[in-house]
Amino acid sequence: MHTADEGATERSYLRITRADLRRLASIAQADLTDFLARSERARTQLEGRYLCTALCQGAALHAIDGKNGIKDWDVWMFFGREPGDIYQFPYRRRIERSFGEPRFGRSLTRSDHVGRCVDLLGRYIFADAGEDPTAAVRRYLSQGGSRSACLLAAKAVVMVDPESGVARWFGLSKPLGLA
Repeated sequence: MHTADEGATERSYLRITRADLRRLASIAQADLTDFLARSERARTQLEGRYLCTALCQGAALHAIDGKNGIKDWDVWMFFGREPGDIYQFPYRRRIERSFGEPRFGRSLTRSDHVGRCVDLLGRYIFADAGEDPTAAVRRYLSQGGSRSACLLAAKAVVMVDPESGVARWFGLSKPLGLA
């Protein structure tokens, strides 16, 4: 058991690597598998609609600029929605997992996790059948049709699955120089 302040800091400024992004993709995939196994409704509605998983907000900005620092990992899974769909992704679903690697330290407010806390969230966004996930996510962010879209658009988005390590928002659409 950790003491309240042992290894806990406001932010980590260590460099994010491709291995870190792969770890985040794995954590997100394990959560999605668990979620679909427990919810027949979600399994029925989301089957075949997965678009991508992305690191968003402050940690994504840190992956791009190396200056923002990492408080936690905000990882979003996006699923394609077509006009007429009535199912909504549970918009209040936010699952916390441990990063599992202590090199980034722990946050001051959620120091019970091994490493920084990973917040897992998801959204159903409009996407045409076979549409490039990047195009669908960019449209979702640029239209600002929800509070979540506006908050995500204010920082950065870095793909973790597919195309691990590619910045897709914040005026960038190029691979990052990640090790």
